[in-house]
Amino acid sequence: MKNIILLIALTIQIQSIYSQEAMQESPPVSPWAKVGTFSFLVNQSSFDNWIAGGVSNISGAIGVNYDFNYSKANWSWDNKIIVAFGITKIKAQDIQKSNDRLEWNSVLGKKAKGNWNYSLFLNFKTQFTDDLNSETKGPTSILSPGYLQVGPGMLWKKSDDLKVNIAAATSKLIVVDKELTLPDDAYFGVEEGNSVRYELGASIGAYYKFTLMENITMENILNMYSDYLEDPQNVDFDYTINIVMGINKYFSTNLAFQAIYDDNAFQGLQTRQMIGLGINYRF
Repeated sequence: MKNIILLIALTIQIQSIYSQEAMQESPPVSPWAKVGTFSFLVNQSSFDNWIAGGVSNISGAIGVNYDFNYSKANWSWDNKIIVAFGITKIKAQDIQKSNDRLEWNSVLGKKAKGNWNYSLFLNFKTQFTDDLNSETKGPTSILSPGYLQVGPGMLWKKSDDLKVNIAAATSKLIVVDKELTLPDDAYFGVEEGNSVRYELGASIGAYYKFTLMENITMENILNMYSDYLEDPQNVDFDYTINIVMGINKYFSTNLAFQAIYDDNAFQGLQTRQMIGLGINYRF
């Protein structure tokens, strides 16, 4: 009987030692959540003696959509980087850009109550190159224009896929290259001979990503801004929809739609849409 009791006690002790070692070997849970997608889209149409009409064309686009979010205790730090560049070549015409975007959204949050957080946000966006069409080539280039917004506010965050940031005291800088030839009127709101325009206003940034159905996701990104110092009734907005319809691990059909209103850049609504077969790589 004594031997049996000793054997049971020894077994329990060994199991305890193994459990402690397993716990010690388990890596700590990282406060970082990182997910990114690299995509390549291509469209092509070819016509030769086609009576019904048509012009041969080819287009392609690459993009990176990368999120790296931090969450620990009462603090959170959400970051999204969007990089996109696309071109279109229509027969007998110059190559034209179909997309050109470099954007970084960052929101630092400190828990307040419920889903509400005190926040400090930053939004930076610009493009890589000027217009590739030699007939319409203008002075735009990287950082010309460049947009920077920063300000304190309140963040309502249900999850990484559903959040709204409200900042009633947002500073905005618009930067251009003053060495470039500017038109008689203000260029992206920057007066001729200057390189920077300062604005103070209110901004709202919203993000919502959800699953429409199996293998189909929809991402919504909205940024709105009103300048207190000039024409506050003219609200600038930038709204993007990304729909990804998964075929398998690497291939998908991608649909992108973007609408922009910014009266300093163009007196009207700008829209862009793209659809094509995508090659996706998650990292």
